[in-house]
Amino acid sequence: EVHLLESGGGSVQSGGSLTLSCATSGFTINSGTSYCMAWFRQNPGGEREGVVVIDDDGVTTYADSVKGRFTISLDGGNKTLYLKMNSLKPEDTAIYYCAVRFPRVLRPEWALRADEYVFWGQGTQVTVSS
Repeated sequence: EVHLLESGGGSVQSGGSLTLSCATSGFTINSGTSYCMAWFRQNPGGEREGVVVIDDDGVTTYADSVKGRFTISLDGGNKTLYLKMNSLKPEDTAIYYCAVRFPRVLRPEWALRADEYVFWGQGTQVTVSS
């Protein structure tokens, strides 16, 4: 059973930094595994927004709103996904979720669509104050 567990959320002031982690279990990543692993975020009453995705080729796609500020990385050894967030803004406030799908999406433009993902973590809250 695939299991994802986020951590690292918290409260910071505008301009600050946080690093989120997503510990994964229940699946194996090897040279033949096709996957997308992604970070999404959501505010109450809002839609789940794709933030960034990484695929098995190491190709990353960022939402325009976070380009240059956020960095995704994957430690394949311990199967942990990270999201380094710099220069945080109040509009980055949300619950952040990690997600994974096998295989990778059929079309790259679908990679940040929430409905393309089956496996989700429970989320971690990030609050940025001005």
